[in-house]
Amino acid sequence: MSRLYLIVVFVVVGICSGIAQNKIKKIISFADDQYKKGDYYYALEYYKKALEKDSNSIDLLWKYAETNKAYKNYIDAEKYYGKVYAREQTKKYPNSLLNLGLMQKQNGNYEQAVKTFELSLKKLSNKSGTYYYKKSQREVESTKWALKNRGSTSDSLIHLPLTVNSYDAEFPHAIMDNKLVFSSLKADSLNQDEEVYGKSYKTKIYYSEFDSLGVLQPFKLNQDLFDENYNYGNGTFSSDASKFYYSICEDNGFSYTCKIVVASYIDGTFNITDTLGPEINQKGKNTSMPKIASIDGVEYLFFSSNRNGGHGGLDIWMAESIDGIQFKPAVNIKSVNSAENEITPWFDAKNKHLYFSSPWHNGFGGQDIHYSIYIDGVFSSPINALEPLNSPANDMYYFGHNDTTFLSSNRLGGYYSKNPTCCSDIYASYPIIELITDTIIEDTIIIEEIITQILPITLYFRNDEPDASTMRTSTKQNYINTYNLYVEKYDYYKTEVAKGLPEGEGTKLVSELDGFFVNDVDKGAKELDLFKTLVLEELEAGSEVSIFVRGFASPVAKTSYNVNLTQRRISSLINYFNEVDDGVFRKYMNTSSEEKGKLNYSIAPFGEYAANQLTSDDIVIQNESVFSKAAGIERKIEIESMTIKRDKTVFPLTSNSLVNTLKERKSGEVISSVFEITNQSRDQIKLILSNEDNAIKLKANHLTLQPNQTALITALFDTKNLTGHQSKSFEAIAEGYEGKISFFINTELK
Repeated sequence: MSRLYLIVVFVVVGICSGIAQNKIKKIISFADDQYKKGDYYYALEYYKKALEKDSNSIDLLWKYAETNKAYKNYIDAEKYYGKVYAREQTKKYPNSLLNLGLMQKQNGNYEQAVKTFELSLKKLSNKSGTYYYKKSQREVESTKWALKNRGSTSDSLIHLPLTVNSYDAEFPHAIMDNKLVFSSLKADSLNQDEEVYGKSYKTKIYYSEFDSLGVLQPFKLNQDLFDENYNYGNGTFSSDASKFYYSICEDNGFSYTCKIVVASYIDGTFNITDTLGPEINQKGKNTSMPKIASIDGVEYLFFSSNRNGGHGGLDIWMAESIDGIQFKPAVNIKSVNSAENEITPWFDAKNKHLYFSSPWHNGFGGQDIHYSIYIDGVFSSPINALEPLNSPANDMYYFGHNDTTFLSSNRLGGYYSKNPTCCSDIYASYPIIELITDTIIEDTIIIEEIITQILPITLYFRNDEPDASTMRTSTKQNYINTYNLYVEKYDYYKTEVAKGLPEGEGTKLVSELDGFFVNDVDKGAKELDLFKTLVLEELEAGSEVSIFVRGFASPVAKTSYNVNLTQRRISSLINYFNEVDDGVFRKYMNTSSEEKGKLNYSIAPFGEYAANQLTSDDIVIQNESVFSKAAGIERKIEIESMTIKRDKTVFPLTSNSLVNTLKERKSGEVISSVFEITNQSRDQIKLILSNEDNAIKLKANHLTLQPNQTALITALFDTKNLTGHQSKSFEAIAEGYEGKISFFINTELK
């Protein structure tokens, strides 16, 4: 073969290759332009063409994954983020794992998402100060929360028909004059085969009237308010319905920059549009999603903005109204805002709850609906509104009118032409009406079981304690004495459990034992201290309290010996109540005492009968039978339950949940706890809440209780400047009666 021929071949191949590469570059460049415009569907078409010619390009795979994410095609986005990570292992795109986990979460694959987020954390361990690391860390906790709370309710939502919803996107805003006011992203031509893309699409405000047959066809709101070149949405009315607030937005693709304007609304007619001043519309910032609410007779504007002074992204702000057009300086609602976007605020003036959506706090998917409880100027930390309001998709624009609530979601089941989760639809929720009977409680002493969050309390013992090597069924020791002796032996137990074992195996057993001492033994002693306070409250109010205690032993000794041992262990608890706090319980334990309150015990010494029979009983191999965590778990007694006889003429209030013990929380949060309290007398009573701690603010939905009526008490605990273990309390009193109920909020602040 001639050299000239080879040269010609190489030149031709090189020219063809260059032409092909140039063509791919043009395709990608065109797709990039569409992506920047927000035309994700069109961008995907061209990225797909480029991938057909070069399926190995990591950059191209990344762009395709990112565009699917923006287009809300979570299934394809998950697939292509997975391909990116498989090829580059976060070396080029450090957030590839994070985005993969987010898509897994939005597809409802929570178990896999947790693993992905944990791996993302590991990969980003040397970048702990970055957003990607913090978001991965946040999503580990959030997705584990979703696993525990999914399926919490089966209530369904009503998907509004095509008279309101379309194959594009709809967002509800308000009800006025029997009309649903909403915004919709529609093309000039309502072609159901189209997707949301192209310059013909603009967000406009519509209304749809209700009649006896349902929801009628939508109409554009007053045309004089709108310029066809801009986007409009987020319409809301003032408290007296004389003003209409809404957003006007300029778009760069679908990246909006908005400001809030107001129009007068008189006799069903809109006119005179004014832009709100710099107190609301900060220059150069995105300000949108207005909602008006009256709080204690004062009107406020809630809105979302990335204005200066926020936490990051869009934050929720509130500003007191002067005249509906002028406002006092806006205040950032710090307790609800995060590093990401908090949007679509709505204040429930009746219940004083602020609803909004956020992707940062514990949730089921992308944007989740949360609420914050408001009491005396303080907003609680966010509380997820749970299913069915939330889903793995994006849920937002929640608001209520009378007994109906509305929201917007791109969850599966909406109307679509190509991508099942491309576009949001409007859903409505109707409350479940609970039937309450007028059953009258008899004037007899009622025994009720008090189930609190600290019961059962488990108390642990050293091996063969108290009083080793005896068949006695009682002891002179009290439980706290035996606990303190146990604490002194912690190091000895850890040494003995690893003795004679390989280093790795011994280290594991020591770690297990260390966790057992802190999370079980120490915890039980702390809970006993709180429990005796609750018991004393009841006794001082004249109640007869009965405590049911079960005793257990590990299976090392003979069965008969173990039964007696468990009786001694129960005896040590009774001695504790007889001696603690200078014997304050003695008068209630004396059957001949004239005190109205009485303290009784019911006991069940199980010995080893209830022990785990797989636990070693080999006295020779004491690593397992004496010093191990498995053996330690069996050496215990349990305060399983407490029943109370109350004299209704003395004190009429009762509650089946006196303690709310929360997991670790972040210092600075405003924690909310809700307690129930019931009037169990025949008479109407007035409820009084007593609290001397400024960190606690209280609100009850009823302060006058009819017979058998239950009130909800909401407590907000402001943890600002607090760290470590915290126990806060408040009291509920019935006016004119002796006695009280104490409620407790316990947490550990980091």
